[in-house]
Amino acid sequence: MRLLIAVLLVACTNPSSLDGVVATPAASPALQCRGPIAFTTTPALTGTTTSPLRPTNTFSIVARDPMTGDLGVAVQSHWFSVGSLVSWAEPGVGAIATQSFAEPSYGPKGLALMRDGAPAADAMNQLVALDKLKDARQLGFVDARGTAATFTGARCIAHAGGYAGDGFAVQANLMANDRVVPAMRRAWETSQGDLAERLLVVLEAAQEAGGDIRGCQSAAILVVSGTRTPNAWEGRKLDLRVEDHVAPLVELRRLTHLARAYDLLNRGDALLEKGDVVGANEAYAAAGRLEPDHVEMAYWQGITWASRGNYVRAAPLLKKAFTADPAWIELVRRMPAAGLLPDGAAAEKAIEAGRR
Repeated sequence: MRLLIAVLLVACTNPSSLDGVVATPAASPALQCRGPIAFTTTPALTGTTTSPLRPTNTFSIVARDPMTGDLGVAVQSHWFSVGSLVSWAEPGVGAIATQSFAEPSYGPKGLALMRDGAPAADAMNQLVALDKLKDARQLGFVDARGTAATFTGARCIAHAGGYAGDGFAVQANLMANDRVVPAMRRAWETSQGDLAERLLVVLEAAQEAGGDIRGCQSAAILVVSGTRTPNAWEGRKLDLRVEDHVAPLVELRRLTHLARAYDLLNRGDALLEKGDVVGANEAYAAAGRLEPDHVEMAYWQGITWASRGNYVRAAPLLKKAFTADPAWIELVRRMPAAGLLPDGAAAEKAIEAGRR
């Protein structure tokens, strides 16, 4: 892992300098939660999502997990906020990457076609046939049945290409060499773990093989359930973006690791609500093993146990929070009004337990 991080850091240039564009006055200390920050002037947003002159994406994968049916898409680029343009997925329907000179409408339109029963290749081909600028597009589609398709227009900047296999499609443009797409294919076919892990491995393999000739700037991963859901906000298992970073894949893996810990924390809460104390404790413990130094996770676990009168379990968790920042003590006193502790007496007991 240390070697991989070094490779990613060396391969990527710092995309954040905009010399001579705007001044950067110091931010107010009141806004500095985690050290100094700076911000620029604030011109009005126009809503322009893509540029007709510049390619948006570097490399991506769309895939279906053959074990769970989960669907996902992951991407890295030397372009700001690549995930907001490239990544599309719908539970039980499919996943899409639309890139190069990206046309975002391929996302919702492609998902609508697959939702109505069109296989991935048919959905993609129908849209490409209507696109006057298809030669500048690059696409990856996968449907809920695991059929996949990829398309690389003739005007995509070299090295550019893709591969569609059983349940996945990889595609890349602006590559430093022609080894990236084969490396992505091998990484998918030999990787293990859940869908999120395998998607990350593919992106890392692409970067290790040479990646984008320009370097890197942003990355994203989106994983949804393989089962259709009645509501649009349900069924998203992972939805993370690194908008601007010197090593976006390193940061994306860190965020995915953190997301797994929060997922376990939420699972523990759900189990405790059902009365499954043993299961809840196992989930909480697993979250703690993933993020042993995470203060907020410790605090909310402590409050959850204290709300049930179990101050013995609450004590070490609250102590960790109180030691990190006494402000957490004051927050405990605000819990009864929010219905998260029974009353003021319970809050004081929780504070006493955490101070031992």
